[in-house]
Amino acid sequence: MDTRFLKLTGAAIALSCIAMAAYAANPAADETIAVAKAAVERAEQSRAPQAAPVELASARDKLARAEKANADHRAKPAIALADQATIDAQVAEATAQKERAAKAAAEFDASMSTLRQESNRSSSANQ
Repeated sequence: MDTRFLKLTGAAIALSCIAMAAYAANPAADETIAVAKAAVERAEQSRAPQAAPVELASARDKLARAEKANADHRAKPAIALADQATIDAQVAEATAQKERAAKAAAEFDASMSTLRQESNRSSSANQ
């Protein structure tokens, strides 16, 4: 009876180890979520909250849903949502960069216009 009990105990332990390994977190989902988190953080540090609030909110929402899906051990939806969150965050960041570039271009144009006016005044005064 002791031998039978030991065999059953060993089998139960082996089955529980296999079940725990199957139920463990998915490293691919964890990695994809980490990439999405980094993309959202970069977007938040750019001017995305002001320039692209809708895209940034979408990225945050999808990231939260990806984390929940991963916690519920649903790897495929977690990965898909994390990828979508990364793309939304990148769009938000790109929108913020575009806004900064447009502002810099407008400032440059204004400076050039002022310079031209000064140059024209100088040449008119010398003639």
